Amino acid sequence: MILVLLVFSTIALFLSFIYVHRNSLRLTLTVIFGLLLLTSLVFISKNDGQHYGMVQTTTTKTTTLASAGSSKQMDLLLYQSVGTADKHRVYIYKNTASQKKVQHTKADTKVANHVKTTTGTPKLVTKTTRWTYQSNASKFWFGLADNDSQLVKRTNYFYVNKNWVVLSTTQAKAFSKLMKQQQTTLKARAKVYVQNQVKAAMVKNPTMSQAQIAKISKAAAAQYQANAIQSMLATVKQNQ
Repeated sequence: MILVLLVFSTIALFLSFIYVHRNSLRLTLTVIFGLLLLTSLVFISKNDGQHYGMVQTTTTKTTTLASAGSSKQMDLLLYQSVGTADKHRVYIYKNTASQKKVQHTKADTKVANHVKTTTGTPKLVTKTTRWTYQSNASKFWFGLADNDSQLVKRTNYFYVNKNWVVLSTTQAKAFSKLMKQQQTTLKARAKVYVQNQVKAAMVKNPTMSQAQIAKISKAAAAQYQANAIQSMLATVKQNQ
């Protein structure tokens, strides 16, 4: 509405100055419409530069978080660095395991991302702060400026468990390549590792049942796989 007032006072000032011939009336109208024009300009400037009539409103949204990768061996949170200094990152994730396409945070200086460790269920908490009009009167006067709900900042908090792995997209590609290269070797070494663990367990308990042996074999295979993955991850992170 204040833009309408600005246009109206400008036109009225021009008309009164040009077409009103009585000096006293012209002076009065010029002062009135001139003040309206100046007042409109001042408040438009304050609204645009200082967000006059507005307040910052923060909303919080919590969603579930699922691995960005398709592997069942580990849960992944990926990121892509923006720029060469790695000061800003775009994080890649899924909200549910059944989700086909991944999502990503926005590459914007107003968007910040933080990764935190939790013992609870993985989740994404997004806090968004926007400029909103503090009253209907403020919105009535300045609403035409189309700056309602203007983004101030957005902060994404990724809460992941300790077993989650956070990798850049480059590191993830390198890890996948290394896994394929080492697949045959890892399978052979895993077999030997499991056999040795079973032998060691049978030395301690020669009367173990087949169910006990199967349980030990399964645990040994899982342990070897976890150790191998951690070793390859360390290699990838060191080289990338």
